[in-house]
Amino acid sequence: MTPEKMTVSAKAPEVERNWWVVDASGQTLGRLASQIASILRGKHKPIFTPHVDCGDFVVVVNAEKISLAAKRAEQKRYYRHTGYPGGLRETSFRDMNEQHPERVIEIAVRRMLPKNSLGRRVITKLKVYAGDVHPHSAQQPQTLELKYK
Repeated sequence: MTPEKMTVSAKAPEVERNWWVVDASGQTLGRLASQIASILRGKHKPIFTPHVDCGDFVVVVNAEKISLAAKRAEQKRYYRHTGYPGGLRETSFRDMNEQHPERVIEIAVRRMLPKNSLGRRVITKLKVYAGDVHPHSAQQPQTLELKYK
């Protein structure tokens, strides 16, 4: 095969990573999470390779201002298990958003990533903050305008 017809596979050291800031205020949780997951994986880049971490860093601010449909905020439940018999714990979206608004977005994005070692590596590039201030200004992040609201 000639070199111009060969498929280029990205290699981890060659990947150039950018930093993006996403404002979550007024955004719908699922639409926001799916777009963030795509950027974390690197699917927006022409060099995307499924088995390589090609994605960028994403900083999410104003996590407490995320929105859901009216009834959905009451119906959505988060489950976790303590590890002891009968240790299933349930939390509603409204309670989770009041106590730990960052976790709402982290959980939604984590569930949209691969369930393997690549997914565990990719989720570390997500930084979520409840307020509008973040400590990543030294990385000079660019503002990302999302396609859907």
